[in-house]
Amino acid sequence: MVRWLSAKLGPTVTSRYIARNLLRLLTSCYMGPSRQQFALNADENGPLNGGNIYQKRPVLGDQVSKPVLACLMCVAHLYGEPVLTYQYLPYISYLVAPSSGSGTSRLNSRKEAGLLAAMTLTQKIIVCLSDTTLMDILPKISQEVLLPVLGFLTSPAIGFPSGAQARVVLCVKTISLIALICLRIGQEMVQQHLSDTVGTFFGAFSLLQELPDQGLMLESLSRGENPSLETSPSDGRLLPLDPAVLAELQTVFNPEMAYTTYIPFSCLLGDVIQTIVPNHVLIERLAGLYLESMNPKSLHLASQEPAVNTVCADADTRGLDPFSGHPEDSRSGTFGSVLVGNRIQVPVEPQHDGAGSLGFCTRVGGFAPSLASEENTLKQDLPRGAHMLCGNWLAYWQYEIGVSQHDSRFHFHQIKLQSFSGHLGAIKCVAPLGTEDFFLSGSKDKTVRLWPLYNCGDGTSEVEPQLTYTQHKKSVFYVGQLEAAQQVVSCDGTVHVWDQFTGKLVRTFDALDSKVPITAVTTMPPPHSSISVASADSVLRFVDHRKPGIQHEFRLASGASAGLIRCLAISPSGRSVVAGFSSGFIVLLDTRTGLILRGWPAHEGDILQIKAAEGNMLISSSSDHSLIVWKELEQRPLHQYKSASDPVHAFDLYGSEVVTGTVANKIGVYSMLEPLALPVSTTKLSSENFRGTLTSLAVLPTKCHLLLGSDNGVIRLLA
Repeated sequence: MVRWLSAKLGPTVTSRYIARNLLRLLTSCYMGPSRQQFALNADENGPLNGGNIYQKRPVLGDQVSKPVLACLMCVAHLYGEPVLTYQYLPYISYLVAPSSGSGTSRLNSRKEAGLLAAMTLTQKIIVCLSDTTLMDILPKISQEVLLPVLGFLTSPAIGFPSGAQARVVLCVKTISLIALICLRIGQEMVQQHLSDTVGTFFGAFSLLQELPDQGLMLESLSRGENPSLETSPSDGRLLPLDPAVLAELQTVFNPEMAYTTYIPFSCLLGDVIQTIVPNHVLIERLAGLYLESMNPKSLHLASQEPAVNTVCADADTRGLDPFSGHPEDSRSGTFGSVLVGNRIQVPVEPQHDGAGSLGFCTRVGGFAPSLASEENTLKQDLPRGAHMLCGNWLAYWQYEIGVSQHDSRFHFHQIKLQSFSGHLGAIKCVAPLGTEDFFLSGSKDKTVRLWPLYNCGDGTSEVEPQLTYTQHKKSVFYVGQLEAAQQVVSCDGTVHVWDQFTGKLVRTFDALDSKVPITAVTTMPPPHSSISVASADSVLRFVDHRKPGIQHEFRLASGASAGLIRCLAISPSGRSVVAGFSSGFIVLLDTRTGLILRGWPAHEGDILQIKAAEGNMLISSSSDHSLIVWKELEQRPLHQYKSASDPVHAFDLYGSEVVTGTVANKIGVYSMLEPLALPVSTTKLSSENFRGTLTSLAVLPTKCHLLLGSDNGVIRLLA
């Protein structure tokens, strides 16, 4: 459902309301010690013997987080790399950022889980980044993600709520992520960009080795001796010692971890690792000690140098080579190509059969078969689809993801997102469907068109209509959706009800007298299926498209003084209908009893448009240049706005605000709650973004977009 919604709602709504909450949910997947236990596997003896360091050793939290990660990556596949670099990575930086306090402290459970979630998501991101993007943001990843995490991981002053287990899991995930980046960029780029990161990790082994050299044994600390003792590591800092934290560090940075992490890096980077890791002699000695403890009889070390060669040889037999699963693939550091002599050859991805693709899945336990190849890949190109963010769409999306979810105001920046061309006459009306993935338009060219609203292109693309209804004989002045029946209602003097999927006509309704034409139409909200039709004789009729004849008929005014009914509006509850007359008169009718609740002279000129809002509110605009907010049964208006230049001939509602348009191509935003004499904001449409004269307007409330129709037959989507 989440993946379907992500495609349906578009990039801005998805990132603000779906991706944000998925990112928060990801942290919850690693909360608690039970989620930080390694997944059981009978083939593995120790917590670190998970094959090579690139292959991610799963914990129970990884299994819980799979659907969350799948949805997050689905959003990235839909809308492209900007989702990874502009939304996911900044959130990861926020998760791993050090706390403002200094000195001895303990992480809380939320922060601990956030560190594990950050490392898991970063691994997914690195795989999907292109080579160019990865190199561009590599310094940011190193400074804002890896180094802060290593600060928590190697600090002797910060304890983990779940103890050594959480620190081991974070260590395995962090070193796996560093190894993945090293495999992507090659040893030369590692030396240039990741020296501090790799050196910081291996420097933790030296810190623990300095304690026995200074006579600071863990046993004495645990007995309470020298409780406030401080140690000075090689960089000169004074760090307070906590026995529990030191126990965690000694559990993590032991000879087994030295062997499991240093040997693959030495095989991958070669002699460069001696430059990057100043304490490489110590790490090699620890790795040799671990190997000797595992094979005390078969291994005889005569010197330190043969130990490294033996360890590296043993590493190959133990499957520590990062490409043990793909022996012919040698893409490390070549950005997707292979150097063969003096020729650069781009390899074709091998096609794994069913049994092969399940090999790694079975080994680590719990991975879905469909994800097996993805879990063991270095690079996965994001598909370039029609909905990738670029140009104006990207600029608008970048702004939207920075807006707070609690900001309820309508912000109009005049960013052109799409154009809809196809009508041959002026646009008379536009109406978004309830789902906001399609909208309808009626025109002087006697047609109604159905348009898709999915984002595509860079803001300059022109979209073709999905369906064109051509059975009208005159200019179409009303179009709307009958939501309960999922049908379209349009009117050119004759009401047409037709199927929005096939364009097939269901029913028509003509004026009872050709001398008294239909002047206004509106549809009832669900679950009602009625259509309100007003005629020139001030009579309001209710029609049900499922039944012949008329349901109800009410006379709203008598005599010619009231004029013609120009517009109708139904309250959101469907309990009342309001009619605006050409004389400026407004009549309110109760749909349950048929009684006229109120009639009053609201304006001095022709009423141009009227809308009903929640809370028994009415908004009306007139040719007398006024825009008035009313309470249904109150005599005096709540707020009144007067324009000196042009009347508001088109407006729509967005929450507690009114978005207006004038023939001078000005977009205004008014508040229904605050008694302001002036609009909250006014924007003059530029000729680059909108050509012609504004004739109709509709707000997409979920997506915060504007649909603007013009007299030249083109509709534009602006934000």
